Amino acid sequence: MRLAASILTIWLAQSAYAGELYRYVDQDGRITYSDMPPPRTAKKIEKKAAADKAADTALPYATREAAKKYPVLMYTTDCGEPCKLARDLLQKRGVPYAQKDPSASPTDATALTKLVGALEVPTLVVGKLKPIKGFEAGAWNSTLDTAGYPKTNPGVKAEQTQRTASKPPADSGESAPATSASEPAPEGNAQPKQ
Repeated sequence: MRLAASILTIWLAQSAYAGELYRYVDQDGRITYSDMPPPRTAKKIEKKAAADKAADTALPYATREAAKKYPVLMYTTDCGEPCKLARDLLQKRGVPYAQKDPSASPTDATALTKLVGALEVPTLVVGKLKPIKGFEAGAWNSTLDTAGYPKTNPGVKAEQTQRTASKPPADSGESAPATSASEPAPEGNAQPKQ
């Protein structure tokens, strides 16, 4: 009997883990979590794939905590060396980040202009900290250090770091787009073409 109960529990846990999870407020005002779709009378329904949580836990604890408080968003285009160096730095440190291309999205371009006053890429947005226009490794590292991201990549794979942003990170305010390509300045900063 105990073996059957254990097997049933494991099977239910696996099916819940593999499927979608729902969080909703029922008609009595109680918050409910379930792997079953909520009733029609439910309010404030949130749906999340269980696999998303598993991917988050694959990151080291310090990285997950920093990402919660200071989500990273990078505006970039095919701007050449500055954008490549920016991506490489984030991947080397194992920083999970969202990426927006203002040259491909007028909404992102408008948001970047509103955020930093120009269409300059790469631009780094770390939570509510001051955005950084252009790439300068020292400034980027300093900002990431302030946010609590580890200085070295503790075994994080590149595919765990980069994602395309469909919406701005929760703590970053509005998204802002950058559309013009940039060339490296003598100090290594990316400056917009004039």
